[in-house]
Amino acid sequence: MDAENSYQVYDWLWTSGQLSERDVASLPAIGVGLVVNLAPPSSSNALPGEAELVTRRGLAYVQIPVEWERPQAAEFVQFAGVLDAFSERKVWVHCAKNMRASTFVYLYRKLVLGEDEAPASFPMRDIWTPNETWQAFMAQVGALHSSWHVRGRRP
Repeated sequence: MDAENSYQVYDWLWTSGQLSERDVASLPAIGVGLVVNLAPPSSSNALPGEAELVTRRGLAYVQIPVEWERPQAAEFVQFAGVLDAFSERKVWVHCAKNMRASTFVYLYRKLVLGEDEAPASFPMRDIWTPNETWQAFMAQVGALHSSWHVRGRRP
């Protein structure tokens, strides 16, 4: 993969930084059925026409544009709902550098799947240490998690 910070989390879940055209072309071969992009379309390294490149290959595409300086708990709830709605598909989650994506995956693993801290923090702990903004976001999401109605997938 050309994408920065690419990691396979489960047999059904990968995370990375921005995908290239070549990356998108390789996704069907590994069985990916859904691409979730957490970066805004205005990101400096955004792939022009990404949605079309992905859907042209028969994959589903969801973009949840998370503003770097203002992540919102509602965006995470939407993300968890998307993973629930597409629970039968393999998923590739990405953003610009795999900072947003790895944080969302961490929260999903910890809060929705109920994993312990150490396994849930992979690959986030390998990529970055969330700054103050993202620490506050994670705390906010953690405080709200009991009100969600998301089934969660099996790892």
